Amino acid sequence: MRRWPDPAEPHPRGHEVAALDDGGYAHTVDTGAGRVTVQFTPEPGTAPHSLEHSDPPTPRWRAAVLTEGVRPDDPEPAALARALADALRNEGAAFSATEVATLWEAMPLLRRYATDDGALADWALIFRDHYVENSVGFLLAAERAGFSPRWIYALDKGDKTLRRDRVHGWFLSRGYRSATLDNSVVNGTATDDEVRRAREVGADVDAFVRAAHAEGRRVLMVDDGGIIALGSARDRLVTEQPDAALELTVSGLKRISAAADMSLPVLNMARSQVKTHLAYNEIADSCVRRLRAIVPGEKFVGRRVLSLGFGTLGARVARALRATGCRVTVVDTDTLALVRAAEEGFDTGRSAHEALRRTRPFLVIGTTGEDALTEADLALLPDGVLLAGFATRDFSLLSEGRVATKTSDLPGVGVRHTLPGGRSAVLLGDGRSLNLYTYEGIPNRGYDAYRAATLIAAKHLCRSAATLTPGIHLGVVDDVVRDAGLYDAYYDTYLADTAEPAETGAEDGGDAHE
Repeated sequence: MRRWPDPAEPHPRGHEVAALDDGGYAHTVDTGAGRVTVQFTPEPGTAPHSLEHSDPPTPRWRAAVLTEGVRPDDPEPAALARALADALRNEGAAFSATEVATLWEAMPLLRRYATDDGALADWALIFRDHYVENSVGFLLAAERAGFSPRWIYALDKGDKTLRRDRVHGWFLSRGYRSATLDNSVVNGTATDDEVRRAREVGADVDAFVRAAHAEGRRVLMVDDGGIIALGSARDRLVTEQPDAALELTVSGLKRISAAADMSLPVLNMARSQVKTHLAYNEIADSCVRRLRAIVPGEKFVGRRVLSLGFGTLGARVARALRATGCRVTVVDTDTLALVRAAEEGFDTGRSAHEALRRTRPFLVIGTTGEDALTEADLALLPDGVLLAGFATRDFSLLSEGRVATKTSDLPGVGVRHTLPGGRSAVLLGDGRSLNLYTYEGIPNRGYDAYRAATLIAAKHLCRSAATLTPGIHLGVVDDVVRDAGLYDAYYDTYLADTAEPAETGAEDGGDAHE
């Protein structure tokens, strides 16, 4: 937060500013019916509240709102105090200009392609993804590439990412719309109040699309989960169709493919080369790091792990755990995936039930995106087993309460489920993707290439949307990313010892449009 007012400025009538012994200050407003004071206290020597450290460090302040001499029957001072607290909370949550400039510097490939070539001038953007720092970088790049901040709507998927409040605060400070739209509202696990709030957000997104169209703008949706096709046609959260979409997940592609009424071009980032060969390495790394961090006292080396799923993510996680020294048993319903695992030297099984009958894992990993354990499988789990899901549905039997268990919260760790017979299993995190649970996950540089590729694909889609047929286009992303020279830039920037780094775009993370 910046200090206001400047001590040298004249104070408005009814305002007092006094220095405090701890280096802070108190700002008091006399409302005529009582006094409201905001005390600011510096917090020296705190660790960075972002992935990147800045030099000099970003100063941080603690604020307290106090009232004095207020009559109980006078609502004005209390209302002012609440308004001040809300404003301070929002202002204080946002990343500082220094923090954003440092983040921007950490994503040189994204900066390289954040150029305005006129392709986005008459487009609005709906961006739905996890609220992590690299999402800040992506939307700042989207501004640089031509999207106006007032025509950007950011939507959080609802995971408890570590700095989601800071991301939300920064989005609001830029003039974007920002809200949460969670998949859980249509799978029966959300409360009535959560469904109501999601419906309100969905209606606001619909209004945003209509307003853009009324102004002659087309709408691009960059989505992690296929929200435009989520639910039946008459029960969707978002009913207004955008003009083009860029889908980031396989589950989202499946939803869009199954929706007969989708009549827009969709580019496939989910199965693109850049996500498969670059992004998933970083995702898997974040999964294993989060797993080790959430149970720091646990021994891994030499112990048995059951890994459910040997797909793009599951195979990488299994290999990383084996490299740590774990003895990994792999289960996959796809026989070819099972063959690959076996020929890489993994112990394998056709089903979780079979594997649990002959092994005693201390940890079960889920990466399938589907129900990975049945009620019959639960009866075979060893007492005290840890369950780590890196796709939301793998252990939904427990997280959604579809079997009767006694639960107890383990703050910061997860939920202990007492199973029939007295055995217990600990579901790590909140039952959603563990690598996103109170964690930032992937380094900004680690997702630099993927976010740059997403921007390249978005610009191409906006340029060519009028000529693309409705439906999912599988190979377009690979072609345009390669033609843009991203892989050469990636190699030169991060991997080559002597080559020049990627060209930089803007020098800082400051204003793109006003």
